[in-house]
Amino acid sequence: MKKYTILFVLTCFTMVCSAQEIRYGVRGALNVSNLDFEPDATFENKHRNGFAFAGFVDFGLSETVSLRTELQWSAEGGKDEDLRADYIQLPILLRLNVSDRLSFGAGPQVNLKTWKDQDAFSTFAFSGVVGAEYMITDELFVDARYSYGFTNILDEDITTGEAKNHVMQFGFGIKI
Repeated sequence: MKKYTILFVLTCFTMVCSAQEIRYGVRGALNVSNLDFEPDATFENKHRNGFAFAGFVDFGLSETVSLRTELQWSAEGGKDEDLRADYIQLPILLRLNVSDRLSFGAGPQVNLKTWKDQDAFSTFAFSGVVGAEYMITDELFVDARYSYGFTNILDEDITTGEAKNHVMQFGFGIKI
């Protein structure tokens, strides 16, 4: 596993160093999130509406492929106060431009919890992200993303169950 991680980092570094175009930007998004419990929750598990804010760097690798890294704050989890989970996230998306206006992306995301009062939640979590982006102008865009947690977000020392976060984001942003 360690060899694959080093190879991945070196490959990303090489691609970024040879990037043809670098663009910066910011985005905001409306989140609709919830938790999948295993075993199933014995209470009513409602979705939470929240917001996400991010800054990003888009490294153009070719005319059709780019690598986007973001630093994002996101309000996620369930609607109940005890199930709310706010994160600082680092998504890394490999993006494919299918036209001048439309692109699709997918990649991993690392999540770091940002609150200290909720001891039942793990500090780190990992997710997968897929999404689409449509350029309205050369600078303004709208996007939609779906992320699903690969890891249990509940602290295994405190709880016996398992929960995975999933989020749908509807965003708007500007490229500088």
